[in-house]
Amino acid sequence: MKFGNKKPEKIPMYVYYIIAGIIIILLNMLVVPAVQERSVQKTDYSTFIQSVEKGEVTKATVEENYIYYEIGSEDSDDAVLCKTVKMDDPDLVNRLLDADVTMDEVLPESPSIFMTLLLSYVVPIVIFIFIGRWLSKKMMASMGGGPGGTMSFGKSNAKVYVKSSTGIKFSDVAGEDEAKELLTEIVDYLHNPHKYTEIGASMPKGALLVGPPGTGKTLLAKAVAGEAEVPFFSISGSEFVEMFVGMGAAKVRDLFKQANEKAPCIVFIDEIDTIGKKRDGAGFTGGNDEREQTLNQLLTEMDGFDGSKGVVILAATNRPDSLDPALLRPGRFDRRIPVELPDIQGREEILKVHAKKIKIADTVRFDEIAKAAAGASGAELANIVNEAALRAVRDGRKFATQADFEESIEVVIAGYQKKNRVLSNKEKLIVSYHEIGHALVAAKQTESAPVHKITIIPRTSGALGYTMQVDEQEHYLMTKEELENKIATFTGGRAAEELIFHSITTGASNDIEQATKIARAMISRYGMSDDFDMVAMETVSNQYLGGDSSLACSFETQTLLDKKVVDLVRTQHEKALKILQDNIGKLHELAKYLYEHETITGEEFMKILEAPSEIPGVSLTKE
Repeated sequence: MKFGNKKPEKIPMYVYYIIAGIIIILLNMLVVPAVQERSVQKTDYSTFIQSVEKGEVTKATVEENYIYYEIGSEDSDDAVLCKTVKMDDPDLVNRLLDADVTMDEVLPESPSIFMTLLLSYVVPIVIFIFIGRWLSKKMMASMGGGPGGTMSFGKSNAKVYVKSSTGIKFSDVAGEDEAKELLTEIVDYLHNPHKYTEIGASMPKGALLVGPPGTGKTLLAKAVAGEAEVPFFSISGSEFVEMFVGMGAAKVRDLFKQANEKAPCIVFIDEIDTIGKKRDGAGFTGGNDEREQTLNQLLTEMDGFDGSKGVVILAATNRPDSLDPALLRPGRFDRRIPVELPDIQGREEILKVHAKKIKIADTVRFDEIAKAAAGASGAELANIVNEAALRAVRDGRKFATQADFEESIEVVIAGYQKKNRVLSNKEKLIVSYHEIGHALVAAKQTESAPVHKITIIPRTSGALGYTMQVDEQEHYLMTKEELENKIATFTGGRAAEELIFHSITTGASNDIEQATKIARAMISRYGMSDDFDMVAMETVSNQYLGGDSSLACSFETQTLLDKKVVDLVRTQHEKALKILQDNIGKLHELAKYLYEHETITGEEFMKILEAPSEIPGVSLTKE
């Protein structure tokens, strides 16, 4: 079985230009000679001689059969061009010289009609056509009529990548093995449709790729087209949105028309939630009727086209909960393919794929980099590799090292080092104690991630310092004790300030936000409170875009919930204070070391922590 539709034959545009040129030539063959005859006065030879003798002739041109002459001044508007036959007159030249007549060289008998027509009519018309088309494009662009603009009048303007032009294969996509496995079946169907038709199976018409931003949804769609070696139509959902009512629906019709003409092919609609949001019933009472018309047309087209022709619809979104149920039913988008954040093995594979594009040292360990980049998306990992290469160039090296990759992770997480921000000695000391407070509380608790790095160098994100913890292995479940330890670690910085300086600063603002967020989730969503048991007090939407939450409880319950959150954070804050009090000698020793070195590794931190205390209970001088 072979896919394919017979394309309607279209008359090329140059045929119309040829027809127009022939018409112009035929018209001008009748018009030009008549104009030429009317513009030149015919006279006999004797009249010409009399005019010369009277001094009326100012210029004469002698040709093979005719003599053209002008009567009157050349600069005057009253000058008359005359024509007479050429006679055998040996004294003609002397007559003209005696009369001071200007003589030109002998010219051909008459200009070519074809050249006259070409230069006078055809060339100007062609120039005006090109100028008109250029001005028309400029005008459409200024009025929103470019690709997807208001003057496109129903054209989809989808980007079309012909067979194999993208050059992207499944081997270029790493860390998404489950998604690739589900999409491989679509590729196999486009290659061998008879295997499915023999058993009576039909391929899903559409597949919806859902996941957080930067996980490679668009890249996967291009890889499907690259593996299947079929045309690939790519368009964004926002390109369907038009100022004129009905134009979005017209673009949908045009897109599916083009897809049917180029079948088998793949149509990819990025950010489909732009036009596929749930219909709220507002309709003609104030809703966006244009968007609903576009969605209705998309639903109709997906029902109408024949999937056996080999047209596969792929779409991507990071807001699947906002899509209209009619769009997600079987027969339209039959498959929902999750494209989640990669795990530690996936991150390592993604780093290796992007590292092929740059020169790296043999000592680079991608497993360590993958551990430190927990929670990073594919796009962020690509940025980490690029930042490592840029750092190597800045340092004058020909290849990227392990230190470059570790620094690039910090750049993505906390921003660049802010070298022009100089802390005072007192502020530097406060930040040193603050960060060691985090690290010490984390190290003295069980089931806490090991400390990887501590620094008090300010970053462009606004952080004056930070403590990085890296888990030895991937965590998919968090126990109540682990979450409580996280809260205690977040409060450790403020606890160190209170314990050593008997005062508090604004440096713990982000710690407070993170601790509060975890505590509220434990009580309102995870059921980790005896007072509420397994009752959800909060619902989460847009899980791939930060997870917006909304309370689903009464005011009295919300008040009680807030009290429980405060009690939980206070309990962990008190636990952090006790840990620091019990290890105050190490707190001073480590803070002094960090103050002097500004950045210490996890190995250095643990070595000092496990060694006998050098200055037990002694406070540093605060400058």
